[in-house]
Formats: sequence, structure tokens, C-alpha cells
Amino acid sequence: MTDTADSKIPDSDRPGSVTRGSVTPGSSTRDSVTRDFRSYLAALEELGDLQRVSRVIDPDLEASAVTRRSTENGRPAPFFEHLKGVEEGFRMVGAPGALSSIPGHPLARISLSLGLPHTTTAAELVERLARAGTGELLPPRRVPSAGAPCKQHVLTGEDAGLDRFPIPVVHQGDGGPYVNTWGVVVARTPDGRWTNWAISRIMQIDGRHMTGLVLPGQHLGMIWREWEAIGEPMPYAVFQGGDPGAAVVGGMTVPTEVDEGAYLGAVLGRPVDVVKCETNDLEVPASAEVVIEGRLSATRDAVEGPFAEFHGWALPETSPQPLFGIDAITYRDDPIWPLAPAGRPVDDSHVAPAAGISAEVVSELRKAGLPVTSAWLPLRAACFWTVITVPSDWHDLLPGMDTARFVHRIGEVLNGTRVGRLSPVVYVLDDDVDPANDSDLLWALATRVHPSLRQEQWHGPIMPWYPCFTEEELHGGWGAVVVHDALLPAEGHGRAPQATFEGVFPADLRARVLAAEAGTPEAEAAPGA
Repeated sequence: MTDTADSKIPDSDRPGSVTRGSVTPGSSTRDSVTRDFRSYLAALEELGDLQRVSRVIDPDLEASAVTRRSTENGRPAPFFEHLKGVEEGFRMVGAPGALSSIPGHPLARISLSLGLPHTTTAAELVERLARAGTGELLPPRRVPSAGAPCKQHVLTGEDAGLDRFPIPVVHQGDGGPYVNTWGVVVARTPDGRWTNWAISRIMQIDGRHMTGLVLPGQHLGMIWREWEAIGEPMPYAVFQGGDPGAAVVGGMTVPTEVDEGAYLGAVLGRPVDVVKCETNDLEVPASAEVVIEGRLSATRDAVEGPFAEFHGWALPETSPQPLFGIDAITYRDDPIWPLAPAGRPVDDSHVAPAAGISAEVVSELRKAGLPVTSAWLPLRAACFWTVITVPSDWHDLLPGMDTARFVHRIGEVLNGTRVGRLSPVVYVLDDDVDPANDSDLLWALATRVHPSLRQEQWHGPIMPWYPCFTEEELHGGWGAVVVHDALLPAEGHGRAPQATFEGVFPADLRARVLAAEAGTPEAEAAPGA
């Protein structure tokens, strides 16, 4: 069913419509297709990874329920064309940053968001992000506000209310509707030195007020603390949509005092076009679907939560948090609201953090002079584990070092960084294992990790969202990260071959078997065929 509201906007801006003659995702000029949220959705639909839902959907739980079914069953992202309780033309898309339904390409959504081919693997993604983080950043480019899509409608004063928008109730038992699940919060330090883009959950209180998590250990909390120290409310903006990579990097762990907008530019190889907000000096993507701007109180005046989270549990926790006052709202014609209902893996709340944390882990270890092939936070472990792989020749690169000293050095580096303590458990493996392949990983962990030996505990600060820790540890913010040495002996020093087709059968026999499978003449002529 075609969205009747789509007739109001050019075909090239429509989700589900790529104009004749435009390139397909994955080609050399693919970037022209995915410069904004709408062309990104069009690319997903062209690849069969977006499903239009034509019936009327209630933002109160129903949209989230349909989205959870899609993520839990590996289906295309649901695009809700008609929403209950709002004017016709307002739309919503679920799971824009979750795993893809495209066979063999689970990371297609996040890859396309970052200007990469939809065929990008986990190792390729991590390598691209790691290199971008150590190269020259590319700050956003301010463009004129006149004509910017996000300024097509401007609401200020009493008109700037949330009631006209499809604010979803995400889970039964949540503290209220949640304005932000896949949008980006923009904040800047009082002295202007650091601008942060972050995904942080935000709950609606009424039409003009919100509250959300502002945790001390996260970047948004660090910036807010500077405003709290001077007793002034913090200007903020929250944008939905825009450049599809903005929410991806907003969900990552870019290093402290690095601007995510500039980091995204480095990943994309082009600056992100931004415009100034209406009521403060912050900047948001010019193509954003909806922008909410205002000031965040310098005191914790509101109660936030509960909200089911990425660890997979609907815990009944609330906390005192600052109050978001709303000064203005701007939005596009027929805006599209992204929805990412967090819960048991795998959904949007796991994919971007896994990629970002993995890339920063790789960067930190390489910066310390340690040979690392890659890293990955296994998605189905809710990003509670970090798996680091090292090359088989690491012994030659670090002469005289045994596995215990090598893994100790890895633990030492990680314990000295914020990103190194974001997963309670770390495994160090040889790179004959793909850490993003669950079958590979499960076999390796079962056969290489000693039940009680070859591990170290590194005590230090922990984040408060890991229910595997004790209540005392969570409230104290202090616990252990365990680093497991699961490395094999050096090649030629007792390392056994893998008992696989490639590992324990002669090359000529393997060739005959493969030829027989393919039905080639070589199979008929081969001895024993």
C-alpha cells in the first residue's frame, strides 16, 4: 500500500522510493543514496530489509510489540505508515539500527548507515571505525537554515509541545512514553570545547517536559556536571533521524572529548551538514526529521524510569534525573520517528555499541604497541563480553613474552581506559576464530578457556547496568573485570590442527570432494571418483 502522504515530497526523499537512475547500495556512489534518514530507508527497502505496515498502528505499545517481533525473528524493519492519535502523514520506523534480515549480511543496517557496503563484515567494520578514530577528524559543516528540511515546521513557546507527535510507550511497565530510543542528544561544555552526540533514553513527563538518564560515567553526564557546577541549566537538542550514521555513532563509545559529529565525518569521508538550533547555539543535522531543543535543569528534579534495557531485563528501577524543559520543536513535512525498543539481544541497543567499543579497544591496544587482529562484543551476550583476537605470529612480534605476560599486558592497558572496563569479561583468543561467528566463538570458549586458571581480575569502576554484579558492587560502582588467557601454543610447539574439512584432510582429496560437489570434469577423472 502506498503512503498517500508521500505525494507531498519528492520521490528521492521518500522511504521506499529510489529514483530511476540512482545507484544501488554497495556501489561506489552509494553515499548519494544514504545521505539522510529517508534515503537510508529507501536503500533498506530496495534490499528487501524494510517492510511497510499499512494498517493503523498505536504508538502505545503496539508499534514496539511489532518491532520486537521483527528483531526477535530476523525480519525486515517495520515501517508504520499510519499511526493512531496523530495527524495523517506522521510515520514511524522500528529497529533502524538492529541486525539486518538480509541473508549472510547481518550488519547491513549499521554498515549502510556509515556509508559502507551492506556486505561489510564485523572485522571490516571494526577496522574502518578504528582507523577513523586515529585519523584526522572532519567536523560538521554549518549550512544556511533557510530551506533546511528540519526547519519546514517551527514551533516555539506554548506551541512547542510533544502532544502532536507519536511518542511511543515502549514496554509495559515503563515509567511513561519514551521520546528518545534512537534519537541523539546534543550537549556542549560551558566553555564550548567539546560537543557530544549521544543516545540516551528520555521519558516524557507532559507535553512540555521530559527527563532521562544522565549518568556520571557517560559523556552526557560529564558535560552536565560542568553546568551543574556553575549552577546553570544546560542547553540541549534532541534530534530524530538526520544523517543515518548520527544515531550509530551516538550509540558508540567515542573517546572522551572527541566530537561525534567530527568522528562521523571521518568515517563517512565527508562533513555532516548541520544547522543552528532556533533557541540556542547547538547544531543539528539539516535533514533531521524532528528536533527538540531546550534547557536541562542543573539539579535532579524528576524521577525517571523504569525502562526495560539492553541487558534483557525489565527491572523496576527508577532514579532522580534532571528535567528537560522544551523551548522549541522543528520538524520535516510528514516526519518519520525512529523506534528502538531495547530488550533481550539482539536489537539496536547492542549493534552500534558492539562496533564502537570493539573499535576503541583495538585502537587502545595497538596504541600500546600490542599486536591485535580485531575485537568484538558478541551481540547475543548483550555486549557483556569483549573478545580480542591476536595474530598467530604474535610470539615473533613480542619475542620472549609468554601468553600469561601478553594477556596481563592486555589487561593492564584495558584497565587503564574507560572503554576497557565496559565489559565485565574479556577473552583473548587466536585469530583462527571469528569472534562475530557464534559457532566459532562457542567452540573456542568451551575448548580453550580453563575453568579456573589462566585468568586475572582487574578491580575498578564499573557501569551500573550489569545485573551480573552484586547489589553492593552496583551501588558502589566498583567491581572486577576478568581477563581470560585462552591463547594456544605457538605453531610448531604443540598446537594441534583443527579437526575440520580444511584441517585434517589432504589437499588433493579436498579438491576432489569440492569438484564432485560442483559436478566438474575433474571429479570424473580424479582417482577414486
